[in-house]
Amino acid sequence: MLRARFIATLLFIALSLFAHNTGAEASATSGKVAIDSQSLAAGIGFSWGSGALVFDGRKYPFSFDGVTFMDFGFSRANAVGEVHNLADLAKFNGTYFATEANLAVGGGGGLMTLRNEHGVVMHLASISQGARLQIGTSGLRVNLWQRLH
Repeated sequence: MLRARFIATLLFIALSLFAHNTGAEASATSGKVAIDSQSLAAGIGFSWGSGALVFDGRKYPFSFDGVTFMDFGFSRANAVGEVHNLADLAKFNGTYFATEANLAVGGGGGLMTLRNEHGVVMHLASISQGARLQIGTSGLRVNLWQRLH
C-alpha cells in the first residue's frame, strides 16, 4: 500500500512537471481522464480498454482500441491525466498518437502525451503491470459511449 501511494505521488509530480515543460500546451485544462487498458502482442499488438472523461462537470464514459507494430508481451495499465484544447465534446472522439517520446518512471510507471486529429491533447501518467517490449508506433481510436448531437 505504501509503495503504491509512493508511486502515485511520484507520477503526479512527474506529470505536473512533464505537462508544464512541454510548452506547446499552454492552454487551460479542459477536462480530466482516467483509463484502464490491456495490451496483448506477438509482433503485432492490440490494446483495448475503457475510461471516463470529466468535462464541464459531467462524466462521459468512453472506450478505445488500437494496433501496435513491433510489439511483444502482455500488460495492464491504469492512467490518469489532463485533457487540453477540448471546447466541443464531439472532438474528443478520434485517433490519438504519441506526440513525443514516452518517459518511463520507476515502478512500472510512465508519462505520455497524445494528440488527436482535432488537436485535443491528453497528458497521461500510467502505472502498468506485466512484461512488454514495444519498438514501433501506435495509435488509439477513442469513442465516447453516448451519442453526441
